[in-house]
Amino acid sequence: MKVEYKVFLAMTPFYIVVGVIYGIATDWSEPVGIVGLLLTAGLVTMIGLYLVLTAKKMDDRPEDDPEGLIEEGAGDQGVYAPWSWWPLATGFSAAVVFAALAVGWWLLYIGVAIGIVALVGWVFEYSRGQHAH
Repeated sequence: MKVEYKVFLAMTPFYIVVGVIYGIATDWSEPVGIVGLLLTAGLVTMIGLYLVLTAKKMDDRPEDDPEGLIEEGAGDQGVYAPWSWWPLATGFSAAVVFAALAVGWWLLYIGVAIGIVALVGWVFEYSRGQHAH
């Protein structure tokens, strides 16, 4: 995790400097780009700080060792939902929500309702059925 947080935290001053340069180049008359760049700086800072806190709680990984071998990273890498259809339903709900921008706002309510059902189903997938814990 050491490399990851260094990359994200190194991008923070870059986006701040670019945001200020953009503001000077546009005579501070175009606020959307300035705000967007400064918010991007805040975003990469939050991600970098999350990775710093996570790295403190974890042991070193094979990726962190310059002499590490590929074989050291073998084994389980996490818990993934096998044969899950909920990501498809979540993506469909996002498509319906974005279609609401073109079709009409009434479609937004349908997309949000589908999204809530899909999200609850995805979160509680391991609570019932074949893969229940």
